[in-house]
Amino acid sequence: MKRFHVHLHVDDLQQSIGFYSKLFAAEPARREADYAKWMLEDPPVNFAISTRGAKPGVDHLGIQTDNAEDLAVLKARAETADMALLDEGQTTCCYARSEKHWVTDPQGIAWEHFHTLGNIPVFNERESTTRQAAACCSPATPSGKPVGIPVKSSCC
Repeated sequence: MKRFHVHLHVDDLQQSIGFYSKLFAAEPARREADYAKWMLEDPPVNFAISTRGAKPGVDHLGIQTDNAEDLAVLKARAETADMALLDEGQTTCCYARSEKHWVTDPQGIAWEHFHTLGNIPVFNERESTTRQAAACCSPATPSGKPVGIPVKSSCC
């Protein structure tokens, strides 16, 4: 199965958890001091919110797969979309260990394709020594802004 993924940055996590819990008629599947995630079945959506962004709004979109084979298919599709692909391989983010890659659409919206391998007790293992304020999972510069993965030169 594949699941659509949306990650939003919010100013007030508790207020947003209350709103989305009512909107989805469900409590978050995961709740942390800076993060909450709903794993909805109808429709199948991995909807996450966090207070880690510079401003409220959509951080990134994506597709989560249940297996490595589906992730490989998504990677092949992304590679044919005439967009540069950033392959992170196995990494940690959003309290999970995942295999993932990224593309950025022509409008600059980051798309993440990932297969979750397991939960971890911290937001990101790289933060174990320092806390970063960068965007949640999207590749970021030191300023916290998502990295624009440039369009290949073959694109119009």
